[in-house]
Amino acid sequence: MKLSKNIAWFAWVTASVFYAYQYILRVMPNIMLDDIVQQFHINPVVFGQFAGVYYIGYAALHLPIGIMLDRIGPRKVMTGCILLTVIGLLPIVFATHWIYPVIGRVFIGIGSSAAILGTFKIIRMTFSAERFTRMLSLSVTIGLIGAIYGGGPVSHLCSILGYKAVVLIFAGLGLTLAVLTYVLVPEIKPSENKTVWADIKTVMKNHRVIFTCLSAGLMVGPLEGFADVWGSSFLRQVYGVSDKTASYLPSMIFIGMCFGAPFLSLIAEKTGRYLSVIIGAGAIMFLVFLALILQLFNVDGITLGFLLVGMCCAYQILAIYKASTYVPDHVAGLTTAVANMLIMSFGYVFHTGIGVIVNAYGGIESTQAFVYGIGFVPLTLALGTLGFALVAYSDRARTQPQFGSTAHST
Repeated sequence: MKLSKNIAWFAWVTASVFYAYQYILRVMPNIMLDDIVQQFHINPVVFGQFAGVYYIGYAALHLPIGIMLDRIGPRKVMTGCILLTVIGLLPIVFATHWIYPVIGRVFIGIGSSAAILGTFKIIRMTFSAERFTRMLSLSVTIGLIGAIYGGGPVSHLCSILGYKAVVLIFAGLGLTLAVLTYVLVPEIKPSENKTVWADIKTVMKNHRVIFTCLSAGLMVGPLEGFADVWGSSFLRQVYGVSDKTASYLPSMIFIGMCFGAPFLSLIAEKTGRYLSVIIGAGAIMFLVFLALILQLFNVDGITLGFLLVGMCCAYQILAIYKASTYVPDHVAGLTTAVANMLIMSFGYVFHTGIGVIVNAYGGIESTQAFVYGIGFVPLTLALGTLGFALVAYSDRARTQPQFGSTAHST
């Protein structure tokens, strides 16, 4: 039974604020780089490792947190994870040995993984299934705004108050958010009917879930391969743009995703054709990247193309939702955790795959090498889009009655 409207909205707002909060914590070390390097007398290489261990904590605890959300509920799990991020902040201010901020950074990564997973769970608990993608898209937009625009205010506060004071302010905000989460997020009855291993097997043995996630993973190249790492270098080498222009153009993909998240979700929700929207998004991204590697764009065309690609990157929301519809409700949270893990893991595939191709065809000084390397993106987009076309065909075949028999859905 769904909860009252006010409780539903309060719980969703709280989860979305946590999602934005963890995004700001994710980028905070980049803002405080000089201060942290001077305080702990470390070099940039060590600092880079410090920033990167966040993702180790984030990925390693994804599945356990997904299980706990299903079995314990988001109220206690999210409150605990928010407190973990607060604990992770404190060594930057109080520690004298470098190992403690590193451990704290891992804690921040672990706690942050509950933000998106908790948001999945809360939306499922408090809103109807038809509104899932709409509410999730708004949460993602709020989080991306935190990632894109949160750095400026934090940097300004650091220049006025000092970075240690800013860290303590965010620790205080985290404590406040933890209290609000515990008060505003409703309790749920824990699942006791099956073992954890049975739940995992229910998800991992579901071929429709796994194939949907793998197809979605093949389509993350524009975001996790190009925009994250290789985009700026490609634009400098192939299109000959300035360093400044090459730096800001890939950010258009993230900005586009802010708008695309609610837009694609609204279309899918109104039409009920989630897979068709995903297929359309994949086709558009394929065409834009094909034109990009064929060098058919000028700077204005690249800008518009990347905004369009960013909007289409919001297909991930629809894909995760679609995967969760293939399992019983009691493992929906675990399924979203598995889906997010599998899709995110393809970031490593793209970073490595593009690097291998670039190196094989002449290295970073070769224009041809970058064309071939980024050509990996439209290739995988085509494969992922084809995968979703097969999923749509399979779904349609399952829902159509067989001729001459009394068919039923399995």
